[in-house]
Amino acid sequence: MKWVSQYDLLPLERYKQQRAAGAALYNSDSGSWSVYRHDGVKRIFADYEHFSSQMQENPSEDEPIEGSILRRDPPKHKRMRSLIAKAFSAKAIEAMEPRIRKIAVEMLDRAAAARSIEVVSDFASPLPVIVIAEMLGIPPEDRELFKRWSDDLVGIDYSRYLQCQMEMRDYFRVQIKERREQPQDDLITALVQSCMEDDNGLSELEVIGMCILLLVAGNETTTNLISSMIMCLESSPDTFNELRLNRALIPGTVEETLRFCSPVQFMERRVKADMNWNGHLMKEGQRVYTFIGAANHDENVFADPGKFDIRRSPNPHLAFGQGIHFCLGAMLARLEARVALDVIVDRIERLQRTDDKPLERLESDMMFGIKQLRIRV
Repeated sequence: MKWVSQYDLLPLERYKQQRAAGAALYNSDSGSWSVYRHDGVKRIFADYEHFSSQMQENPSEDEPIEGSILRRDPPKHKRMRSLIAKAFSAKAIEAMEPRIRKIAVEMLDRAAAARSIEVVSDFASPLPVIVIAEMLGIPPEDRELFKRWSDDLVGIDYSRYLQCQMEMRDYFRVQIKERREQPQDDLITALVQSCMEDDNGLSELEVIGMCILLLVAGNETTTNLISSMIMCLESSPDTFNELRLNRALIPGTVEETLRFCSPVQFMERRVKADMNWNGHLMKEGQRVYTFIGAANHDENVFADPGKFDIRRSPNPHLAFGQGIHFCLGAMLARLEARVALDVIVDRIERLQRTDDKPLERLESDMMFGIKQLRIRV
């Protein structure tokens, strides 16, 4: 995989050094801990009794995403998850496959007419945006706005991170008002109706936070999964040829991409009380950063972790987390990626770039993805 070291897209050597340095590394400047090994990251994800997902006890109007399921502990977390679990059930997701395939085919049809496709903007980005927007009940004309907001939320500009949350707060307040007056068959309506049930229902701010989370989790991560998968296959023509001969390898290709190019590179937790963790004294209130990208390249778990191996089995990657916060949309992301790759294998004989410009990584510490990749069709 020459492109990895050449373009320095993934800091694999740095992650290796950090795993070797210890079970947890302390940053005296920030007073925080970082965990890079697979076993440590997995344990922390599963241990909500000692490691909290709540960074703010009472989310402010300016940061509604802090009130989403991503940032809540039990028992609130369980209540919130149950409200949207039905929309992400196996039956509901399976029923979406024809629609996802239709969208993917239409995109490649347009690319065929242009004889090339910019993988990110023409395919990997609009596909999941359309899917999650339709689930939420957002009109088509607002999809570009959705994409801009989700990019800002995972970017490195903190001022835009805050500003776009306020913009989304105001946008979803209008949507919520409309659903109260005229309910529809969509996720926003389901969340709004939960507010009216009893004292255990969501507040309006929590509904807004959930909508924001679903928007970002429903498209940004899947966009990066699909584009990274095509990037890896473009760099390995023999692997792509194998896929064309054997479609049964597609699910394994998706899983290996999740491991090798984990869309979410790290997650954050807060220490609930002073404790000794693996020989390290962690104090109440300290932040702990769990580096998924590093854990998924742990040589103690994965043989030859620097190799992109679509036949890797078992593949216990942590790309979707672990425990109660295991990604609710994992099944949808996998389906979208499988369908996207299946359609590409159907329509494109060889993945060939139209130029030799160095690939650029997204300007995000939390997410891994590429900015652009143009392929001949």
